[in-house]
Amino acid sequence: MEVISKQTLVQDAVASVCQLMAVAAVTAPKAKGEDFVEVLAVSGETLQALGQAMIAYGGTSGKVNFDRDGANVLKSDAVLLIGLKAPNTCGLNCAACGYDLCDEFLGAPHSRGEFAGPFCAYRLLDLGIALGSAVKTAGLLNADNRIMYRIGVAARRMGLVNWEFVLGIPLSITGKSIYFDR
Repeated sequence: MEVISKQTLVQDAVASVCQLMAVAAVTAPKAKGEDFVEVLAVSGETLQALGQAMIAYGGTSGKVNFDRDGANVLKSDAVLLIGLKAPNTCGLNCAACGYDLCDEFLGAPHSRGEFAGPFCAYRLLDLGIALGSAVKTAGLLNADNRIMYRIGVAARRMGLVNWEFVLGIPLSITGKSIYFDR
């Protein structure tokens, strides 16, 4: 029998968990069966750059907890990014986005903030269901995780993704969750 180190076992397990989380996010139900959800796994040097970018953005923007969450990312084994790429409306004219008609929404200028809204409420629900499916999968596989908006801000700012909206799920396999009691 070959001997496999704990570190190798954890690295292989994290890669498998990320893959299964991605499957859960991609196959999660979507409004009208239209899919605008994207996924990307980050590890190694890119993970370290992401954590450092979070800390730096917190320092320059003065926004709280980017340093705390960035430190968590630096200690993580991987991050799964899940976001929306070029989401259109569902065409329901429901006004949940703040516009009476979807045509008004489509002509609205994009936000210059951390994310490029406005967004159709149903596309945000799609993203929420995808995120929930992914973290449920990680939980079933006993991988510690936490959904973090700040990861998405940094991923967009550093050009890691060009999606309009993105959140990140860091993963850690240790004896105690690093995402609680911080």
